[in-house]
Amino acid sequence: MTVAPIDTVLIALAVVWGAVAGAVLPRAAYRFSVELPELEELEGADAGEAAGVVDPGRRRTCPEGHPLRGWLGPARCPGCPGTSPPYGSGALRFSLVTALLCAGLALATGIRPELAVWLLLAPVGVLLAAVDLRVKRLPDPLTLPLAAVALALLGVAALLPEHAGDWTTALLGALALSAGYLVLHLVNPGGMGFGDVKLALGAGAVLGWYGWATVMLGTFAGFLFGALYGGALLLTRRAGRKTAIPFGPFLIAGVYAGVLMGAYAA
Repeated sequence: MTVAPIDTVLIALAVVWGAVAGAVLPRAAYRFSVELPELEELEGADAGEAAGVVDPGRRRTCPEGHPLRGWLGPARCPGCPGTSPPYGSGALRFSLVTALLCAGLALATGIRPELAVWLLLAPVGVLLAAVDLRVKRLPDPLTLPLAAVALALLGVAALLPEHAGDWTTALLGALALSAGYLVLHLVNPGGMGFGDVKLALGAGAVLGWYGWATVMLGTFAGFLFGALYGGALLLTRRAGRKTAIPFGPFLIAGVYAGVLMGAYAA
């Protein structure tokens, strides 16, 4: 595939955006990474302050108890000078992953208005995947607004020329995919968390923009990625058949694969 000069510039800008956006995610990832058992135990305000947790699952101090203000930036504590705490690592990793994802989106989508939507949502997807991998939960302050923002931004993109999707299908895709995940949750709550159901709203909106074929492709890809990961864990004996694994990262990976294919085919 030949890449035009203007596409090269677009990809370069997407890489820069992804690198910058990814670099400011570690602090948010740390503040949202609260274990479910910890949330259940910390019911009182005093206990929450002692552990640096504020319901619904947002930390406000470093492990040493120093205040950690703001949501964006490296998760390093100004009260711990000369140290490099474990929660402060990951900025480079976040930056590289987000930059690569944004580059792929720019390459597949080209100069279309929905590219701006994908680039804005990509760092949120990275953040959600990171939190779910760490603590096996998807925070409501991220999943629920994601669906609303995705539909709102796609509504704006639908009003602009040269767009390659349909907003109505995006809305229907959000409802359909979330309903499907809700059924799976009701059938097997231990295997499919309710956070995944909420995330499916935004996922369905993004996939639905390019049509029902993309919804099915992205959904299948997510389950395939999850099955491959679970199978690898079983083969290496790092998990058993009843071991719970976070599904959010695979759902997000499936959405990414679906969007790439949908954008490229549009």
